[in-house]
This record gives sequence, C-alpha cells and structure tokens, in this order.
Amino acid sequence: MKRSWISNSPLLGLALLLATAGFAANKGSLHISEQIFVNGKALPAGVYRVKWDGDGPNVDLNILKGNKVIATVPARMIDLQMSDSYDSVVEKRNDDGSRSILEIHFDGKKYAFALDAKTDSSESTSK
Repeated sequence: MKRSWISNSPLLGLALLLATAGFAANKGSLHISEQIFVNGKALPAGVYRVKWDGDGPNVDLNILKGNKVIATVPARMIDLQMSDSYDSVVEKRNDDGSRSILEIHFDGKKYAFALDAKTDSSESTSK
C-alpha cells in the first residue's frame, strides 16, 4: 500500500507542476514610466500585473496594482514573429496630448495583446 503511494507521487507532482505552469502562463508584468490611459482609466507610473483567462484569441485583461484590479479591458491575442526581449507597450498619442495603450507585449512571449479600448482620456476626465 505504501509502495503504490510513493510510485504515484511523481505523477502527482508532475500534474501539479503542469497545472501551475499553465496558470503562470496567463499573467505578465506591465511597467509604466509615465501616466497612460487604458480604456479611459488613468494608470500612474508604476509596475502592474496583467492577468487573463483563456488562451485567446479574445480575452479580458485585468490590470492589477498589488491585489487590486485597476482596470479590465477586452483584448485580442496576436501572434508575433519573434518573442519580445522585454515587457513593453505600443501606445497612441491622443488629441488631448494624453497617451493610451494599444498593445501589451511580454518578455519572452511570442504573443501580445491588442486592446479593444477607448483610445482617449475624455471619459475619465469628463466625469
């Protein structure tokens, strides 16, 4: 009886490792050097975590500061020819001078996310 428990434990460990690796694949870092907008919400400079459910092509990105969700935005997973060598964003300069995130890229990943977001700060500044 004890022998079968020991022989099955490597399988249990492997299953746990694969489950953890799958979960870890659905998150990344976002480093913001200056205030930028995402879906009408201002993100001050800082380091954020990005989490999503599913493996594409359409996902909801949750942008977190610590454990608090700062913004949720629909996005589309896009394939890249090469993996990025660092975390980065593609941004747009808005008519009012603010900047908005159009894409989020992650270090070492051959995919990125194109945000289906409002591309100006008017919604957050008009309230």
